[in-house]
Amino acid sequence: MNSIAQFLHMGGYAIFVWPSFAAAAIVLSALLVWSLRDLRKERQLLESLPKRRSDSEQAGAEDDA
Repeated sequence: MNSIAQFLHMGGYAIFVWPSFAAAAIVLSALLVWSLRDLRKERQLLESLPKRRSDSEQAGAEDDA
């Protein structure tokens, strides 16, 4: 139990280390949420665009003309 307390105390630097870990975790979490929201928005935009004909359909349409 004493070794866990020593680890958490980090040799007197815990006051700097733990807030830094918390800040990094908050920033990384916010970046993840932001990226996932942006991905969802971009996928919705992509789905709303009109569908393009494939190359084989375009070639068939040109042959008919």
